[in-house]
Amino acid sequence: MKRVIIVLFISVLFIAACKTQKSSSVYFLSPEEGRSVPRGQNVTLKIDAESGSFDSIAYLLDTVFITSRKDTSSVSVQTSDLSLGIKVLTAKVYEGAEYKEVTTNIVLLPTEVPVQYKYEVVNTFPHDTSAFTQGLEYHDGIFYESDGMQGESSLRKVDPESGKVLKKIDMPETIFAEGLTIVGDKLIQLTWQNQIGIVYNKDTFEKLREFPYQASQQGWGLCYDGKNIYKSDGTNRIYTLNKDTYLEEGYIEVYSNKGAIDSLNELEYINGRIYANVWERNTIVIINPSTGVVEGELDLSDLYPIEKRNPTADVLNGIAWDAVGKRLFVTGKRWDKVFELRVAGPKL
Repeated sequence: MKRVIIVLFISVLFIAACKTQKSSSVYFLSPEEGRSVPRGQNVTLKIDAESGSFDSIAYLLDTVFITSRKDTSSVSVQTSDLSLGIKVLTAKVYEGAEYKEVTTNIVLLPTEVPVQYKYEVVNTFPHDTSAFTQGLEYHDGIFYESDGMQGESSLRKVDPESGKVLKKIDMPETIFAEGLTIVGDKLIQLTWQNQIGIVYNKDTFEKLREFPYQASQQGWGLCYDGKNIYKSDGTNRIYTLNKDTYLEEGYIEVYSNKGAIDSLNELEYINGRIYANVWERNTIVIINPSTGVVEGELDLSDLYPIEKRNPTADVLNGIAWDAVGKRLFVTGKRWDKVFELRVAGPKL
């Protein structure tokens, strides 16, 4: 008899629990999680919750309060002033002092379609096929190059016309060198997974100091706009670094109208825009550093087809800008050539 009573008691508890769970079920009907939304388009928030099971609903966008409702009527959110990328939408459903929280998210994309730029090859220059190019700079008639690979990494000063290496220091075998930029009389060089950047005297290559990475755990590309240093880490983020302390001060996320642009690699700052190689793609994307919007693309698929490259050649990587002569240079890892390009369009 006791056993029967216990079984009945447990059954009643189970049924009651099921009813409680059902009546307290809350979820977003709109927007669908992960939905891509063009910036400027309003987003409708609507949740499903049983009438009478709550007192009010508070809506938040990335933890910032938007509005509240006492029913499940929809909420319209404007997106025109929001930054690009993933936005977390939260509904806090209150019953007395307690609340249940449900979330969804959207990906906010630019509406602009990137301009497709054309180019022509103006000149070619020889390039050392042992150089696994990770960073390339042009300054006062000289190429400065950071070359990678474990046990092969180096920092070089190169004569563009002949390809002759004028000065070179080899990195320790533990270092995989990456991006490079020039800030005044200093060269700033990244490492890949060593989580340090290295600062040198530009003329003597004397090592002046190291600095640690922060949120960006890897080093890929660098460029400098005269005020800030920009750093890529292989994602779609470009971090802003203080030019004196090398501390990260913020970041942008890079998107085209089709989605996030991941694997951003070598960077160059040209006339107010960041030009970026995309790892394993024959494309340079042109980025607005204020918004992260990809405003243009330069498809270099036909520049140096794989079947015409030297046998040891790897992927496209390396952008340098002659600010005085208005010349754009590109190369690749272990390529035997550096190409000077003339690009059609308003950015150059």
